[in-house]
Amino acid sequence: MSSRSCHRFFVRVSIVAVSLAAAVCLSVAPATAAQSTPVPDYYRADYGERIAGAEGKAAIWWCDATHKVPRQRGLPEATASAAQLSAAGNDFEAVQVVVRPTEPLKGLTASASALAGPDGATISAENVNILRVFYHFVDHPTDKTGIRDWWPDALPPFSKPIDLAAGENQPLWVLIHVPKDAKAGDYAGSISLKADGWSAEVPVKLHVWNFALPEQNHIATAFGLSPGNVFRYHQLKTEADKRKVLDMYFQSFADHRMSPYNPTPLDPIRVKFNPDADPPRAEVDFSAFDPAMARAVEKFHFTDFRLTIQGMGGGNFLKRYEPKIGRFGEDTPEYQAMFSSYVKQLENHLREKGWLKMAYIYWFDEPRPKDYVFVRNGFERLKKYAPSLQTMLTEQIEEKLAGPIDIWCLLTHYDHEAAQKRRAHGERFWWYVCCAPKAPYCTLFIDHPAVELRTWLWQTWQRDIVGVLVWTATYWTSPAEFPDKDHPQNPYKDPMGYRWHYDKPDVKQYYGNGDGRFIYPPESAAVPGKSGPDPVIEPPVSSIRWEMLREGIEDYEYLYMLRDLLAKRRDGLPAEQVKKYEALLEVPKEITSDMTTFSTDPAPIYTRRAAVARAIEQLTN
Repeated sequence: MSSRSCHRFFVRVSIVAVSLAAAVCLSVAPATAAQSTPVPDYYRADYGERIAGAEGKAAIWWCDATHKVPRQRGLPEATASAAQLSAAGNDFEAVQVVVRPTEPLKGLTASASALAGPDGATISAENVNILRVFYHFVDHPTDKTGIRDWWPDALPPFSKPIDLAAGENQPLWVLIHVPKDAKAGDYAGSISLKADGWSAEVPVKLHVWNFALPEQNHIATAFGLSPGNVFRYHQLKTEADKRKVLDMYFQSFADHRMSPYNPTPLDPIRVKFNPDADPPRAEVDFSAFDPAMARAVEKFHFTDFRLTIQGMGGGNFLKRYEPKIGRFGEDTPEYQAMFSSYVKQLENHLREKGWLKMAYIYWFDEPRPKDYVFVRNGFERLKKYAPSLQTMLTEQIEEKLAGPIDIWCLLTHYDHEAAQKRRAHGERFWWYVCCAPKAPYCTLFIDHPAVELRTWLWQTWQRDIVGVLVWTATYWTSPAEFPDKDHPQNPYKDPMGYRWHYDKPDVKQYYGNGDGRFIYPPESAAVPGKSGPDPVIEPPVSSIRWEMLREGIEDYEYLYMLRDLLAKRRDGLPAEQVKKYEALLEVPKEITSDMTTFSTDPAPIYTRRAAVARAIEQLTN
C-alpha cells in the first residue's frame, strides 16, 4: 500500500464479501408489495424535508450531510422551516440544501449570511462555505452495492453561476466552521439563492455545544499524498509554486484532521554515509527538515508522519529489496556501523524535538509468509540500534512477526482475543481500507452510502483501534491504464480507480470507484494543460467521502473527550451517573453491531453524537 497493493486481500476479501452479501441485511428503504426486491439504498426517499415557502421555478429541500442525493430522487413529503445542525467549537459541520427546478433555471448563485447567536454573538459569513455537489457517472459499479448511475462526490467551490435542468436535484454543500471560542447556544442565518426570475431564502439554524474540539487528534491518521501527481496536474515548475500549492493541500489535510505520510516532501532529512571513517558512520543533516516539520506541527497540527530509513531495504507481497548502504550489504561491519550511527541520530534528534512518538517506520507492505523472516530481521535490526523508533506493519497478527512491531495495521482481520494479547505487550492497532474490503463492509467507494466511512470510525472506536490509514488521497490516474503521460485520467469524468502498473500488465483491473482518491485537483486542472500552459495555483477540491472521514474523526474525538472527562470526574459522581456515561461510550447496535452489520441511515449517529455532546457539557460544567 505504500505504492499500490492489497491485491491478495482484494481477492480473499472479495470472495468473503460476496458470500456474505446475501446473508447481511443493511438498513434500506423498505420494499413495497409490488416490488420483488428491496429498493437500492442509493434510491431511498425516507430522508430530507422541504423548505416551507419555497415556490415558483424551483422547490428547495434540505438533508444532513451524511446522505448521497440522487439526481432524480423525488421531493420529500416532510416539511421544515429551516435546515438544522449542531456542532462544537473548532468543529466543521454541513447540511445539504437541494434545489430542484420545476423548469430550467438559469444563472443560479448562492450566498450565506452571518449567523446570529445568543447575547449578540455572531459567526461570520466567512465561516460558511457553499460548495457545489458534483456528479460523476459510474459506468462500472464497484460491487453489488454500486449502481450504474450518476453519483455525487467531488465538492468544487460554488464560485460562478450555474444552470440547472428541470426535474433534477442539485445539492449545495453548506459547510460551517464553528470558531473555537464561539459562544454556546442557538444561532440563525440564511442562504440566499438567486437565478433569472427567481429567488429564495433558506433559513439555517445552528446549535453550538458548550465545548471545543482539540486542535490535534487523539486518533492517529496516515494518508498518502502524491506531490508528483499534484505538480503534474497543476503544471507546477518552480519551487515557489510547488510550495504554495502543497501548502493548499496540507491545509485541506489539516482542516479534515488528516496527517499525510510525508509533511515535508521538499525538505527531507538528508544523510551522507562515510564508510571510510573510523568507525564508519552517517552524517545526518536536519537543517531543512526541522523548520518544515515544526511548521507542520504548529501550523497544520499534524500528529503523525512516516519516517523513511535509507538503506533499510523493503518491499511488498510481490517483491522485496535487500538492505544495502552503497556497496555494503547487511552482513558487512561497514553497513552495521553506518546503519547504527544513522538510526541512533534519528532517534535522539526526534526525541529532542518532541517528535519521536509522531514518527512511524512503514518500510514493508503486506508481506507474504515467505517474507516473514526477512521482515522480522529488519524490525529487529531497527530495535537493536534505535529501540524507541516506532515500527508499523500492514499485516494481520502473526506470532512469527510479533515482538519488534509497535503498530499492527490491519485490513479486516481483527481478532480481539489475539489483539488483547499483543496490547498486553504495549502494542497498538491501526487499520486501513483500500480496494478491499468491498460490500458488505464499510468501504471508501463513491458508489456506496456516504455513512459507511463515518461508521468506519465508530467501528474503530468500538475495537480500541487507535489509527486509520489509506494508501493515498490523490490517485487521480493509473500509470497502467493511462501510460501516455500527456493524456492522464480525468478524475471528474472517470471515477474508477484502476490497477497500479506492476501487476498483470495485460489485464484491465478495477480497484473500485474512488479508491485512493479523496481530494481532486481543481476543475481547471482536471487534465494537465486543459486551461493552458500556465500553472494552476488553486486549492484542491474536497469530496463527500473526505468530509465523511472528518465527521467520523470528529465523532471519535467526542467519544474520546467524554471518556477523558469521565476518568477525571468519576470519583465525584454518583454510581448511576457513571454508569449512564459509560453506556454512552459503547457503540450502539443501531449504528453498528459487527463489521458487516451497520445502519446506512445516519440518524443513529446524529442521535448518539448529540447525547455524547450533552454528557460532555454536563461533565465540563
